[in-house]
Amino acid sequence: MTDAILDFNHREKPPSFAEGVNALIDHALVTENDARPTRDYLGGSRLGDACARRLQYEYLKTPKDEGGGFSGQSLRIFALGHVLEDLAIEWLRKAGFDLRTRNRHGDQFGFSVAGGRVKGHADGVVVAAPNGMAVPALWECKSANAKNWRAIEKHGVVKAKPIYAAQIVLYQAYLGLTETPALFTAINKDPCEIWHELVPFDGALAQAASDKAVQILRACDAGETLPRHTTDQEHFECRFCSYAARCWA
Repeated sequence: MTDAILDFNHREKPPSFAEGVNALIDHALVTENDARPTRDYLGGSRLGDACARRLQYEYLKTPKDEGGGFSGQSLRIFALGHVLEDLAIEWLRKAGFDLRTRNRHGDQFGFSVAGGRVKGHADGVVVAAPNGMAVPALWECKSANAKNWRAIEKHGVVKAKPIYAAQIVLYQAYLGLTETPALFTAINKDPCEIWHELVPFDGALAQAASDKAVQILRACDAGETLPRHTTDQEHFECRFCSYAARCWA
């Protein structure tokens, strides 16, 4: 008779209404993202990544580990970042900054080098400013959670987010905007605080990012796998890498 006793305390809890709706949204976003063509070049925004092997995997379109693709939540976060960038453009323009996001031909500011194998697309260029900052100046905008935003505010982007710093100076170099500091804007997604700072051009950092691109392309052409950036499999960068299983196999 004991086999017939029902256990009402350990039944699987059905998803809530909100969870059900979000599951539908996330499925739609993941499906849409999976249908997009992957980039066939090294992105300038990625060259500040600590691990050249990861960038090599990305360039070669190496399949990610199972479950290593972007989740619906991640895609929602990316989309929110684009919306906040659009708002930052609007706010700066209302404040009197002549911020251009397209060149005279209507194209996004950007560059293409190494036969189109390395490309970058800038958020904008400030050509006039009400606060006396030197122009023309590259403008780059990022959104961040509260923890990362506080680090940027406290330490500056170069120290807090080296990957952003490398992107900024590389874009300055290839867009010919090395004579004036770039304007970097960071938006705290939680209380919507905004941080702005001027980032002087760093030729050594730009050269290092460019050299990394050459290193990656040469290794890909030669069929060589670049070394990992760490010997510790439990390193933070490895634990959250979409290629960790393949890399350490």
